[in-house]
Amino acid sequence: MHHKRLLASAIALGSAMAIAPAMADDGLGDYRDRFEPLPHLPPIPADNSLSPAKVELGKFLFFEPRISSSGVISCATCHNPALGWTDRIPRATGHDGQIGERNTPTVLNSGFLGSQFWDGREPDLEGQALGPIEADVEMAMDLEQALERLDGFDVYQQKFAAAYPDDENPINANNLAMAIASFERTLNTPNSPFDRYLRGDMNALDQQEKDGMVAFVDNGCIACHRGPALTDSQFHRIQVPGSTDVGRYDVTGEESDRHKFRTPTLRNVAVTYPYMNNGATESLEEAVAIMGQEMLGQDFEEATIDDITAFLHTLTGQMPDFEVPALP
Repeated sequence: MHHKRLLASAIALGSAMAIAPAMADDGLGDYRDRFEPLPHLPPIPADNSLSPAKVELGKFLFFEPRISSSGVISCATCHNPALGWTDRIPRATGHDGQIGERNTPTVLNSGFLGSQFWDGREPDLEGQALGPIEADVEMAMDLEQALERLDGFDVYQQKFAAAYPDDENPINANNLAMAIASFERTLNTPNSPFDRYLRGDMNALDQQEKDGMVAFVDNGCIACHRGPALTDSQFHRIQVPGSTDVGRYDVTGEESDRHKFRTPTLRNVAVTYPYMNNGATESLEEAVAIMGQEMLGQDFEEATIDDITAFLHTLTGQMPDFEVPALP
């Protein structure tokens, strides 16, 4: 199974892939490529330790619609736990029925990403948290007014005080952002069939899924989709059908960034449809075919598409265990 070529590719890419010794029941002969399993928690910023009080407060705020102008939109409106923590529509619907320009990324495993949003305009979840609250097309809320609303509830006064005991006035924008980010950093899915396979369960994948894993590497998909979250968190040029979005160019103004977008994670990709920055691609099979053409210059055969798609389904992990809070 092209052992030497794949080993050379792994070294050249400097990826988190390793080549393991042959295993008799692996079904891949002398070839077995391995990625890094997803850790339980992503790296935690030094200025935002993950305390239970912060996570609990962040959970309340994630589901709280009163931090939106209309009082009916929350973070969970577009990042619905029942829908893979996204909304499964091409482009998000926000304040007053406005339609956004881009597809909603899942918040699952988002703490592992090197930047946030399709265009990478924020470096981390803490930076991302306040953007949708203030965006006219999303929650359209004045931040000071949002904080005033929260301050009107004893429950939030108590929860902010418990989460930030050293702050004289804990209900502030910075703490709001850090609490939401703290909750989001717990929304990880490490126990996928693929993770179990990486940890030594040779029966976690069937033969087609293993063939798809090989095709994923052989055809170069791993060049951008690698590491524990299966993304390099870099920006690559792609102009998918129906999209005129200039992508990262809006952030940097650099012509070289026109139509570049951050590589999305492939974790849970089978349940976070539709695909691409404009959400115009409905099926995973279609997405695989488009990526082969646009990024790799290849027209995949139907069997290859089916195999890679089967492999991508093994990246669906166990959804986070939590309870939707009873809001005040």
